[in-house]
Amino acid sequence: MKTSNPVLARLGQAAERERAAGYAPTGPYGQPGYPQQPGYAPQGYGQPYPAAPGYPAAPPTVAPMSIDDVVVKTVTLLGILGLSAAAAWVLVPDALVGVAWIGAAIVGLALGLVISFSRMANPALVVAYSVVEGVFVGMVSKAFESLYNGIVLQAVVATFGVFFLMAMLYKVRAIRATPKFVRGVTAAIVGLFAVMLINLVLALFGFDTGLRSGGPLAIGFSLVCIVVASLSFVLSFHEVEEGVRMGLPQRYSWTAAFGILVSLVWLYIEILRLLSYFQGDD
Repeated sequence: MKTSNPVLARLGQAAERERAAGYAPTGPYGQPGYPQQPGYAPQGYGQPYPAAPGYPAAPPTVAPMSIDDVVVKTVTLLGILGLSAAAAWVLVPDALVGVAWIGAAIVGLALGLVISFSRMANPALVVAYSVVEGVFVGMVSKAFESLYNGIVLQAVVATFGVFFLMAMLYKVRAIRATPKFVRGVTAAIVGLFAVMLINLVLALFGFDTGLRSGGPLAIGFSLVCIVVASLSFVLSFHEVEEGVRMGLPQRYSWTAAFGILVSLVWLYIEILRLLSYFQGDD
């Protein structure tokens, strides 16, 4: 099946290669089927048994991805991230918060790029990313909480509130992931990250652009980031639906959950930053 989404197209091609390499299709109601090759016959419903001597061994079956798989993987990754964040908050001394923050951000970015451009789903890398991002989130949260008491709880509630709102809007089709919408949001994400990277580089050389200083420009920029991060959930929900429709293997649910996790972390950081602008001077 064709799709306009380049990520899904890439994953779909990888899935086709897996099936061509010897994975069996699924039967009705999600039950695994059996390969239509000489020497195979069903043993019970959908259970293949080895061929007679002289025939190739039966290839393993693989279950297709489902929405429930993505939900379970997303909750699992969030749990890992939460535990990692809590451990970092408790174990990392205040003097090393900045170092741990920057280190986790760099490692998380590297892992995120590897996962995003990989042609195969890699659950181990996704879990490792969740652990590293947990350290990053824990350090950022600890730094902000030390300045503004209660801000972390406010940001967490707001983040999940926005997430469930976007999920509801997508479910009732109030927002649709049309090709034009996908291209627009993708371009906005790339543009924002380019601006943030340029702003970071300029800040390292002592230039203050005002994007993160807490003034009107900073508030406006954070609001734009929050809106785009919220809309990115629509892209993730669409990718999940398309992945299920295309019959991607079950382990690709880790990749789908990774996309949702990235958006959640980005949204949380931007909400945390925006709230800080209204709770006191920098």
